Amino acid sequence: MPQLLPLVTAELAAPADPRAAAMAGALAAQYPDAARAVLFYGSCLREANLDGLMLDFYLIVSDYPAAYGKGWLARANRLIPPNVFPFEHQGLIAKYAVLSEADFARLNSPAADNVSLWARFAQPSRLLWASDDLARQRTIAAVAQAAPTLLSLARPMVKEGGDVLSLWTSGFALTYDAELRAEKTGRSRSIVDADPDRYRRFGDAALADGLPPAPQDAPALWRALQRRGKRLSVIRLAKASFTYAGGIDYLAWKINRHAGTQISIKPWQRRWPLLGALTLLPRLFRGGAIR
Repeated sequence: MPQLLPLVTAELAAPADPRAAAMAGALAAQYPDAARAVLFYGSCLREANLDGLMLDFYLIVSDYPAAYGKGWLARANRLIPPNVFPFEHQGLIAKYAVLSEADFARLNSPAADNVSLWARFAQPSRLLWASDDLARQRTIAAVAQAAPTLLSLARPMVKEGGDVLSLWTSGFALTYDAELRAEKTGRSRSIVDADPDRYRRFGDAALADGLPPAPQDAPALWRALQRRGKRLSVIRLAKASFTYAGGIDYLAWKINRHAGTQISIKPWQRRWPLLGALTLLPRLFRGGAIR
């Protein structure tokens, strides 16, 4: 990746809010025997004031037994990655997802069986903490796979003649159909519109470097990704009810923020968060809050 890799390296090293950087260091300190890197990503990356927002981090670990020991959390992270947990530091709140270095590299590549990781890391992110230079280089290399993965899978689905920005927009739209998402229709276009110069530079570089081979039957692959992605979203929601304190309140907050709904959580739903979360699904589908 002679053209794309320097762009990814520079973007990951760009300045971030000092409070987010401090939070990343504090998060890594919770896993002294396993932490390899901490990435900051998501909509909060563009915000000037982080107070009252839910920050998003990925914690990359050497492996799951090193992070958790040999308990059920290690098995859950391996079987249904990632595990997601809440975190607070110096007045800020966040959620963080845990992946091993091996899973982080695989799930950013065309070998991934779902879109959730490469769809996010094809967008801007910041590498706020790394345990050493080898961890930093491995993280950069993994993130650098995300954009080529998205573009290679999207290109067969796009009519010829469009520019690189239309390829990005179509790619993000396809990924939104492969997950249960709280964002309104048009969100995939707004991602590109927020920084078209960035997506043009990254897209041109990825195309110049040469994309991974396109799938032989792209429509069939996308149908499979969409079916699997929505099943995984429900399974991860169920798993989060055991790992994420206040997870159902976070779910309602995120949906209300992105979809403009007014969902409120009842006491029984907090007491039984898995059942409560599942009872939200029919209402959300009917109202179009998730697609």
